[in-house]
Amino acid sequence: MAKTVNLKINGKNYVVESGQTILDVCNKLGIYIPTLCFMKGISEGGHCGLCVVEVKGARTLLRACITEVFEGMEVITDSPFVRDVRKTVFEMILADHKVECPVCKRDETCEIKKVAKYMGLPEFDFPELCEIEFKDNSIISREPAKCIKCKRCISTCQLIPGIGIYGFVGKGHEATVEPPESVSMDETPCIVCGQCVVRCPVGALTERDDIDKVLEVLADEKKTVFVSFAPSVRVAIGEAFGMEPGTVVVGKLVSALRKLGFDRVYDVNFGADLTIVEEANELIERIKGDKPLPMATSCCPGWVNFVERFYPEFIPYLSTCKSPQAMLGALVKAYMVEKEGISKENIVHVTVMPCTAKKYEAARDELAGDTDIVLTTRELGRLLKMFNIDIRDLPEDEADKPFGEYTGAGTIFGVTGGVMEAALRTAADWLSGGSFDKIEFESVRGFEDLKFADVEVGDKKIKVAVAHTLSAAVRLLEMIKNKEVDIHFFEVMACPGGCIGGGGQPIPTTKDILRKRAEGLYSDDEKRILRKSHENPYIKAAYEMFLGEIGGEKAHKLLHTTYSRRPCWEAVFLKK
Repeated sequence: MAKTVNLKINGKNYVVESGQTILDVCNKLGIYIPTLCFMKGISEGGHCGLCVVEVKGARTLLRACITEVFEGMEVITDSPFVRDVRKTVFEMILADHKVECPVCKRDETCEIKKVAKYMGLPEFDFPELCEIEFKDNSIISREPAKCIKCKRCISTCQLIPGIGIYGFVGKGHEATVEPPESVSMDETPCIVCGQCVVRCPVGALTERDDIDKVLEVLADEKKTVFVSFAPSVRVAIGEAFGMEPGTVVVGKLVSALRKLGFDRVYDVNFGADLTIVEEANELIERIKGDKPLPMATSCCPGWVNFVERFYPEFIPYLSTCKSPQAMLGALVKAYMVEKEGISKENIVHVTVMPCTAKKYEAARDELAGDTDIVLTTRELGRLLKMFNIDIRDLPEDEADKPFGEYTGAGTIFGVTGGVMEAALRTAADWLSGGSFDKIEFESVRGFEDLKFADVEVGDKKIKVAVAHTLSAAVRLLEMIKNKEVDIHFFEVMACPGGCIGGGGQPIPTTKDILRKRAEGLYSDDEKRILRKSHENPYIKAAYEMFLGEIGGEKAHKLLHTTYSRRPCWEAVFLKK
């Protein structure tokens, strides 16, 4: 039984578990204490100073985020003195923050605006101190003038991808958070996962905005513009319009994209089904042949980028399959050229992704032309609002055939373990020579950051592993290098929870929100009549009428890719 303590908060008596901070307790009790730097499990160092409270017997105000409760503690969270100190601290933060709320991308998700409403400032007493004009327009864009030095990005990059791109340069008011040697983000070994963007409390970190590029091609009558959207977008875009996280809005999303003027609307889930057919075939060939094992999934561009920079010795283990985004783009463009006679230079593929790294993927030389423009889920939300399109008010519609049909296996690609489960559904059928009874592989589901499973298929046992976050992936890679594990196949997603927690998803992305988004995808899977990728009739038709044999010459040319070693930190320092 957990040890408890008795304490008093704002004159009321409570019995709470020991070992918690004042902020932990108040959050659970629904007592608001403002913070800008604190994020559970990421940044807990008490940097901003907004969460100060009065504690009886203490000489000074104490920071609620780092002060543990104790027996007999008496806390005042909102006295006039506390509010006055918080107001001073907040005004100092604002003085060093470029305020441009009407045009800031963070808009209603900006945490400074929430604190400002609580403060109710009638006037602003401090002069504006910020003089920084520099802006980094990389895929992960930095605007240092908006940075409040909360350290969330520093901690996030150390804990989730485990790279450590950011650090402090300078001291005091003149200190800035920057990459080493003050280079641009594109010049660092950043894997563009965007987790720093999701956790930034203000607009200092954002994804590169490509909305204008989309508007330009939509206005060009010579262009045939088709759009496709990822599995995770369907359970997250509704959040931009006040809907419950995890609400599946496929039909309304299709209507919204048509209303924007896209010529055709396709579903990346079709590309996911296609990926599984090729990937399962590749896995079976590797198991039966002499190609390197274990095979690793390759649909997450952050993970691929990480391997190429930090673990290049694992490049031969990556599946050669392109990601669903790239596969769909390559197939549709080739089909339009060959079957419809449309000039390739007049075909534009726009995707909507939960992932900032997909912008990087689209620019890779090996995938040139497969995808032309990538919008994040957040960018799509902003674009729809620009045209006063509220997804809640739209009717249900269906994506265009043949590249809009998908199975349940395609939709679970968006959650950690989903690619593995989808591949197992197909591989199990093919290895058993029939329809394998098991559809749901619960052993690869869940939010544990690293898990292992053995899957029995007839007289064969497939040993697999699933990791989400690159810090977990590193543990797995080291286990493989040291021959501590013996597996055939492993999946890695760079972001917590997989694509549902991608760097381009609506803010915030809490554990509860991740769980609801995952439930939405699994619900969509369960409702599909067909739940195995190789059973998709349009996938079968694509091979029969256009691609030829699974894993064959034409399929390999269109649907597979190569990888190469890329510069790591040495590129940053050699530049100087």
